[in-house]
Amino acid sequence: MGRKVTVKNNVELNKMRIAGRFAAEVMDYVTPFIKAGVSTLEIDKLCHDYIVKHGHIPAPLNYKGFPKSVCTSINEVVCHGIPDAKRLLKDGDIMNLDITVIVDGYHGDHSRMFLIGQVSDEARKLVDVTYEAMMAGIKTVKSGSYLSDIGKAIEAVARKHGYGIVEDFCGHGIGRIFHEDPQVLHYDAGDSRFDMRLKKGMTFTIEPMINIGSPGTEVLDDGWTAVTVDGKLSAQFEHTIAVTDNGYEILTKSPKGWHKPPYSGA
Repeated sequence: MGRKVTVKNNVELNKMRIAGRFAAEVMDYVTPFIKAGVSTLEIDKLCHDYIVKHGHIPAPLNYKGFPKSVCTSINEVVCHGIPDAKRLLKDGDIMNLDITVIVDGYHGDHSRMFLIGQVSDEARKLVDVTYEAMMAGIKTVKSGSYLSDIGKAIEAVARKHGYGIVEDFCGHGIGRIFHEDPQVLHYDAGDSRFDMRLKKGMTFTIEPMINIGSPGTEVLDDGWTAVTVDGKLSAQFEHTIAVTDNGYEILTKSPKGWHKPPYSGA
């Protein structure tokens, strides 16, 4: 798996809690602004300004050349959509907003799906199932469980509805480094390399990308934007998780209690 998997001590875990909570706070802050007629660049600016105003860092900005502070992935865009002044949200869109912050040297990584106006039943079902799949994966986590249990649980939910699970991107360890080991697959790879046992203090993201059609993706000429190969809808949710003795701690829980659409009160 490359770099050694890091196990955080209590001081480091507390820093991860602070970073995760702030990522969710930024998401809660911007949620009421996400509606038809708003450009994805406006969303990026709102998030950027809020993060910087609080003395923290938007992790995606200039990360390996990424040009913006958040990712906005709409409809057939699977992940890494680049905010754009010309892309206005419109009625019927679904959008994933992915926010990662650096607080006191530690990363908090979180994404949610947004339903813009009146979306199709097909789109709403995809979003609901994706959230259900993420939570099924999270619920397998505890000290002593297997990393591969996460992907198996996610796959069981997605396959039940005939959806494709993206294999080209995965969850990842996180801490001082944005992307560290272990890789967290969202499907059953049937590979013993992903059967490591989890330990208390490990922190990583669980972030399934689920497509209505083919699981395949392709990256556009900008070098970042990944889309479904068949042009069908894709959805994603993401939390940063810490492994505990008896289970898990979601580090990116919404301070306002907003988790999946329609975000009561937004």
